[in-house]
Amino acid sequence: MTPPSTPPPPWWEREVPAWVRRTRGENRLPVAGAIVVAVALQIAIPDRYGLTPQWLIPGLEVVLLAGLIALNPIRMERGGKTARAASLVLVAAITADNVYSAVRLAHTIVTGHQSGDAIGLLSNGAAIYVTNVIAFGIWFWELDRGGPLARAEGGNTHPDFLFPQMTSPQFAPKDWEPRFLDYLYVSFTNVVAFSPTDTMPMSRWTKGLMATQSVVALAIAALVVARAVNVLR
Repeated sequence: MTPPSTPPPPWWEREVPAWVRRTRGENRLPVAGAIVVAVALQIAIPDRYGLTPQWLIPGLEVVLLAGLIALNPIRMERGGKTARAASLVLVAAITADNVYSAVRLAHTIVTGHQSGDAIGLLSNGAAIYVTNVIAFGIWFWELDRGGPLARAEGGNTHPDFLFPQMTSPQFAPKDWEPRFLDYLYVSFTNVVAFSPTDTMPMSRWTKGLMATQSVVALAIAALVVARAVNVLR
């Protein structure tokens, strides 16, 4: 009697997911565009909320971004310790300047030195809030499994962020792997829900960064909205 044949395993068990194997370098343009938006928002914030001189940090960010684009104009396929350090200094500069602006804005509101311009207050708060989303989205993208270049090599199979496509690969394209917009979405949902949504932080540093981002966002949102409502009354 012929034994019953065993059905073949599903395709997601036969193929190695893209996020754990070597793939082509990620496109530089989405993150470069997000950095340009962040720089523009930093310049738009009034001088009293920014570091002095106000052009210093945005100028540094533009120089670092230009160097990184020159190294990898379209796709991120070349790098080294210098390029890695420049990338981290760039996002650290964006974060530091934005956190300083958030602290200055919160201080003026708490001490009663904020003007009665509700529209200006809301626009400044929104600029800081959006920059917060961009900055931490870049942090998540830069640090998850060693950064974009390391992820393209596919050597680290222990993710710092567990995306739903990783746990349910049967519902994702076979060439799916996290890109910058995925990390930007995680950053956005974290400041809106003040907690993880569909993507779970796995390492301690991811949990710490997400908690820090939520604190900054919550403080700005609560203070700005409360003050604006009071002014409008």
